[in-house]
Amino acid sequence: MAEAKPAPSGSWKSPITSDLIVQGSIGLSMVKVDGEDVYWIEVRPSEAGRSVIVRHLPGGDVTPPGFNARTRVHEYGGGDYAVHQGTVYFSNFTDQRLYRQRSGESPQPLTPADAGLLYADAVVDTHHDQLIVVREDHSASEQEAINTIVRIHLDADHQQAGDILASGFDFYSSPCVNPDGRQLAWLAWNHPNMPWDGTELWLADFRTDGTIENARRVAGGVNESIFQPAWSPDGKLYFVSDRSGWWNIYRLGKDGKTAEPLCPKAAEFGVPHWIFGYSTYGFASAREIICTFIERGLSRLARLDTTTGALTQIETPYTDISFLHVAYNRAAFRAGASTQSARIVQLDLQSNETKILRRANDLQIDEGYLSAAQPIEFPTENGQSAHGFFYPPRNRDFIAPENELPPLLVKSHGGPTSAAVTTLNLNIQYWTSRGFAVLDVNYGGSTGYGREYRRRLNGTWGLTDVDDCVNGARYLAQQGLVDTERCVIDGGSAGGYTTLCALTFRDTFKAGASHYGVSDLGALVRDTHKFESRYLDNLIGPYPERADIYHARSPINFTEKLSCPVIFFQGLEDKVVPPNQAEIMVEALRAKGLPVAYVAFAGEQHGFRRAENIKRALDGEIYFYAKVFGFDLADDVEPVAIENL
Repeated sequence: MAEAKPAPSGSWKSPITSDLIVQGSIGLSMVKVDGEDVYWIEVRPSEAGRSVIVRHLPGGDVTPPGFNARTRVHEYGGGDYAVHQGTVYFSNFTDQRLYRQRSGESPQPLTPADAGLLYADAVVDTHHDQLIVVREDHSASEQEAINTIVRIHLDADHQQAGDILASGFDFYSSPCVNPDGRQLAWLAWNHPNMPWDGTELWLADFRTDGTIENARRVAGGVNESIFQPAWSPDGKLYFVSDRSGWWNIYRLGKDGKTAEPLCPKAAEFGVPHWIFGYSTYGFASAREIICTFIERGLSRLARLDTTTGALTQIETPYTDISFLHVAYNRAAFRAGASTQSARIVQLDLQSNETKILRRANDLQIDEGYLSAAQPIEFPTENGQSAHGFFYPPRNRDFIAPENELPPLLVKSHGGPTSAAVTTLNLNIQYWTSRGFAVLDVNYGGSTGYGREYRRRLNGTWGLTDVDDCVNGARYLAQQGLVDTERCVIDGGSAGGYTTLCALTFRDTFKAGASHYGVSDLGALVRDTHKFESRYLDNLIGPYPERADIYHARSPINFTEKLSCPVIFFQGLEDKVVPPNQAEIMVEALRAKGLPVAYVAFAGEQHGFRRAENIKRALDGEIYFYAKVFGFDLADDVEPVAIENL
């Protein structure tokens, strides 16, 4: 191996190019086990972001060309399909109708066209020959969408909108039928709560005709978050609750009112319910649960004895595990680590042997170009500490010149109730292999560190998150690891808001990039979708009663405080953060004479799914910083028009 050559940070030649990232990578999610088969969803940038249901051998792709297995319920979707004995039921993105696809046949619609009805989180009720599913009704355009749980008869010879089983709450999720078909459980919650704030677990009895009666709340409330109800093989109802301050697994008592924790632990056995279909545990038997939990931001896999509460860790090389599904003596899940890309993994529960069924990419990247995540904890405001993952620059071919510290890119995750994870992220390695250091911040409000940490952001969004990003950068600078004069920040969606706040109200960062980020909280709360329409009540305050806070924390209102370059990337069909959020900010920067660039993508929604746009955003951001800080790029990238430079 040749000796590494000195070269200015940012200008290192890297094999991890934007073309490599978009051409070789797919998204993986929604793992399910059905008999001998394992299914999952692949999101393919090369097919304009189409979501395809895939079955591990035999068969491969289940979703035929022209169909896109993706629901828009809650806008974020998830729970896009169900499968039973080889028959798949899925929501199609274009028309949002439910389809049934029997093995070897074309998809057939179960629900009517042009009805304004969206479906998600379906479960097959074999006892009553029906599909039970969450429905979101947009047919009355003059009012807020109506969410319910409905049933769709599978033996009917006509398309159906669905018969309502449960209604009255603002939101529903996670319907599940007990093994003998006598009971149905589900989750429900109301504005202004989000599902990680407070949800209720409901239970009802089935009548012989498949309708329900005697519906009653058995757990949860406005201050307790319930996650993933599930029935054990012997008919006991389990669920995850954060009543102790941590999302732990509980079992409903025989009285149907009390619940006992199986394994009290300062760890998270649940995740924020941003999308339908998340699963963190499943039953190998009535005696044993296979589960994943998070400690200090890192995932573990374990066996949990339902009788003794003993938790036995299963050793794996993975630090990020999700979408766990257990059946037929197997567990299947998505997994990754900081130098291992996301993959679908199957675990044989008898031999403990694992098998990789699918990788997000088949790229063979020399580890000499990969930077491993280093968990860090650093001091922040009010005598507290915050968390993140630090990635030092790494490229086997280059080193920084003597006495040069690397520039730092601070990444602020979206949500904001979400978390940075450690699965190999080529978007991060893109930067570190070119000479940047990266700090992926799990600011206060992030998940994976308990309810108290998650609640730090209540009433303080735009303050706590910004403090933690700023203090993370300062901490690394104080350690002599990064150049304080070349600290930049970026983020998408809520992370874009944190980015814009940091650039407007603080002076730590010298430039930044907002990817579909929020600049005007008032506009956001007035022009967003139902799922998030009251989200800011807890994060900021009720609107319009506390419009003063919304004004005070909106960067758009304080552009006179902004004195550094910013680049914006925005999808023009984004309904979560509409384009005017970026365009108003761009116009303000333009008028002030600050360097600014605006890259808009036609046809994109919230987040970029198309390969050409993902490439453009990556290359455009580093091009912007190269011009701002005056370093040369090793690659030819498409220029970005920068005004006022």
